[in-house]
Amino acid sequence: MMVAADSTVRPAAPLPGRRLVLVSHSLCPYVQRAVIALREKGVAFERIDIDLANKPAWFLALSPLGKTPLLLVPRAGRFEAVFESAAICEYLDETEAPALHPAEPLERARHRAWVEVASATLDLVWRYYTAPDAAALEACRLELAARFGQWERALSPGPWFGGDRFSLVDAAFAPVLRYFEVFDSFHPTRLIAPGSKLARWARALAARPSVRAAVSPGYARALREFVERQQGELGRLSSNAPTTKETS
Repeated sequence: MMVAADSTVRPAAPLPGRRLVLVSHSLCPYVQRAVIALREKGVAFERIDIDLANKPAWFLALSPLGKTPLLLVPRAGRFEAVFESAAICEYLDETEAPALHPAEPLERARHRAWVEVASATLDLVWRYYTAPDAAALEACRLELAARFGQWERALSPGPWFGGDRFSLVDAAFAPVLRYFEVFDSFHPTRLIAPGSKLARWARALAARPSVRAAVSPGYARALREFVERQQGELGRLSSNAPTTKETS
């Protein structure tokens, strides 16, 4: 999946200390997962945003795929790098309390599978906001509607995916639903039915402190600008719509 690039100066390589360092990009949904997990656990960390169009050499040396997020773990006067958001969240869940995965093995496996569903949906979201015309946009919207229907059937009565405990599945889906909070502000997608379990889940996630803190105050505006730069149908709709109050 593609994320926005910016023109920020390349940061210097972080020096090992006592804190975890999360190497990030301001619009990356996979970064948001890691931030949510860190904040749910109350772990102190430093965040460094990089320019994905001008990746620092030190970052490329540590990240085999050249993607964010990258978690730098201090150990014996140096950093050990953990890459890929799923691996980062699993590492945090094994090393920091409270556990965000269920304790029961079968339920834990089910949750891990739904995290993969969230990742697959992010690929579809990318296709949605880069769709070149109205017909392609609607085709992607219909695919998304089918996915959202799957989620509605899988959701517990709430407030979270699996019941009364916030989990890594919630952390994985929060960035997906945040996209549509922004998209719906200028072009209603009609993907979440009022009164549905999914609507309740989306509201609970949007209000969760860890979810709110996973992005900067200018996120919604920056996302709209990024979508407009893709020159697809959704970007054209955004350009023609009035600017709305910042929501995230």
